[in-house]
Amino acid sequence: MSTPAKSDRPLTAVALVCSLKPSPAESSSALMAEHICDNLRQAGVKTESVRCVDHAIAPGVEADMGDGDEWPQIRDKLLRADILVLSTPIWLGHPSSVTQRVLERLDAELSNTDDAGRPVMLGKVAVVGVVGNEDGAHKVIADCFQGLNDIGYSIPAQGGTYWTGEAMHSKDYKELDEVPEPVASTTAALARNAAHLARALQAGQYPPYQ
Repeated sequence: MSTPAKSDRPLTAVALVCSLKPSPAESSSALMAEHICDNLRQAGVKTESVRCVDHAIAPGVEADMGDGDEWPQIRDKLLRADILVLSTPIWLGHPSSVTQRVLERLDAELSNTDDAGRPVMLGKVAVVGVVGNEDGAHKVIADCFQGLNDIGYSIPAQGGTYWTGEAMHSKDYKELDEVPEPVASTTAALARNAAHLARALQAGQYPPYQ
């Protein structure tokens, strides 16, 4: 299977929001994804967001799990995008179950290759945003990075951003009056670096596998 040809076309990004809350409920993960996407747009990247829980994503590790599975439509967006933004809350110290479902479905792409034998996600960039009112952001980012890199995504320098509230309290990211400067500057750096790496990979793909 081949991916769309690389060119000088504008970069595109798809944000997968892995909140447990369906639309139209307010979501801190959706807000974090929007902040990342806003910075990507400032870097010249066209963006769109998908709240995964709004779709019937079947369990499994295949590209298409059959009748009723809506993952193939999301997958098509990812195949056409240069950048994946994965935004997840922290639940019980881990990425959300929706995030895990997304990573499991992406596992199918290891066996889907282009004409040069490369996994189809090679040459694409992934970044991670995390929100929570408990500790564990670094672990959650690391867990996501490991899975995404195994699948073939490239991780830019400082490709993770996060906000966590005070432990044992209930304030959420979406309830902040303004984004703290360290978070805002980290998110901006993430977007700049992601766009830079995506342009570099657009200009020169990884070597053939065969």
